[in-house]
Amino acid sequence: MIKHPQQTIRALDLFAGVGGSSWGAQMAGVRIVGAVDVWHLAEKSYLDNLNEVKFYRCKCESLSPEKVGQEVGPIQMLIASPECTSHTCAKGGAERSELSRKTALQVIRFAQIMKPRWIIVENVIQMRTWHRYREWIFKLETLGYNTRQQILNSADFGVPQSRRRLFVICDMEAAPREIIPVRSFKSPTVCDIIDSNGHYPFSALKKQGRAESTLQRAERAITTLGSKSPFLLVYYGTDGAGGWQRLDMPLRTITTLDRFAYVRLGKDGQYEMRMLQVPELKKAMGFPESYRLEHGTRRERIKLLGNAVCPPVMKAIIETITKTNTQKTQEEGVRD
Repeated sequence: MIKHPQQTIRALDLFAGVGGSSWGAQMAGVRIVGAVDVWHLAEKSYLDNLNEVKFYRCKCESLSPEKVGQEVGPIQMLIASPECTSHTCAKGGAERSELSRKTALQVIRFAQIMKPRWIIVENVIQMRTWHRYREWIFKLETLGYNTRQQILNSADFGVPQSRRRLFVICDMEAAPREIIPVRSFKSPTVCDIIDSNGHYPFSALKKQGRAESTLQRAERAITTLGSKSPFLLVYYGTDGAGGWQRLDMPLRTITTLDRFAYVRLGKDGQYEMRMLQVPELKKAMGFPESYRLEHGTRRERIKLLGNAVCPPVMKAIIETITKTNTQKTQEEGVRD
């Protein structure tokens, strides 16, 4: 656990999930004092890793900001990842829930009472098409916040996954700085997350019952790469890039479904495959190896990861927007 100086920024994390935003904030030196999520598996996993945080397992709608303020004390930062399932294109043609979309309004309700200097809201890019999105932004600005709406790709921050998300960044005292990608000499790729130590069993690619569409995707990959190169299949879900991807690129966006299969040529000369496993997907989200994710079924743990925020991205945002404030605090400490 990180030890915090006396002037550390204190934060509350709404819709905290498995703790990606909180972990990234902690990496940036922020002290998370409270977190809210309704799922019991999120609570268990979160507290395995951030056990000094006051966790509220309930809907944000049923929680009193006044009560939270009394129990955790004042906060300077509010972090939130409202429900995204009725915004995302991954939902396809399924009916959208306005009740789900309106969870974003909880940010307004908590901000009105707790009055943090900074607010950081993460969601899918499609949130901008919500018919109340402009109204929501206006409400934040009416509370006195300067806002910045920025789309960030986790692959630009050292994460081995291409995950584009909308971040609405608010500052009561100044215009939020632009978040600049962290460029490195070599960006992490799928190769960096694959466990090639034989820990996980494979099955034959061409076996009875295998969907014809899966085999067609594999054939497209083999035709492009040649017969000896391993690759990933997008096993479930829609895909506009042929249904497969190379290993020398960041992983495509992890969703709440178990959708990526690793395919290679076996020792018998036949292709074999296995699904990517939780430790590999956890690494692809930018969580450290030490981050515990032990509760629930495999499918439930993948869902937790698919709903999470990549910690390195949250770390970069917070370090950027609090830089001026941190420098000012340090200078005042020197003068004292």
